[in-house]
Amino acid sequence: MRALKVLVAEDNTINQRLVIGMLTALGHTGVVVNDGQKALKCLSKLPFDVVLMDVMMPNMDGVEALAAIREQEQSSGAHLPIIMATAHAEPGDRTRYLKAGADGYVAKPIEQDELQTELMRVVGVR
Repeated sequence: MRALKVLVAEDNTINQRLVIGMLTALGHTGVVVNDGQKALKCLSKLPFDVVLMDVMMPNMDGVEALAAIREQEQSSGAHLPIIMATAHAEPGDRTRYLKAGADGYVAKPIEQDELQTELMRVVGVR
């Protein structure tokens, strides 16, 4: 798999460090923002291959940011793969987030193998 540029929208500093460490170990690069508003701003300035979006964040949560990104894509015709991540994993979460427009889902604590599998699935092996 080619190296991916991943936008990591995550408000928890420990989780930020863990995810960046996993991405680096997998040969990818990550840029961290700590809320949905900053994710939208960052996406308007820089290109990314995929977004790893925490569900629970201050200011604008991951579901709101997901909806805003999908709304913008309606006019642009583009599609950015988005993987939702949450520690409050409930039965049906994956289905709910996919219906909301996400391409993938990982439960926290995120495992490196699971992250790699989901990245490969939503971005496609290239």
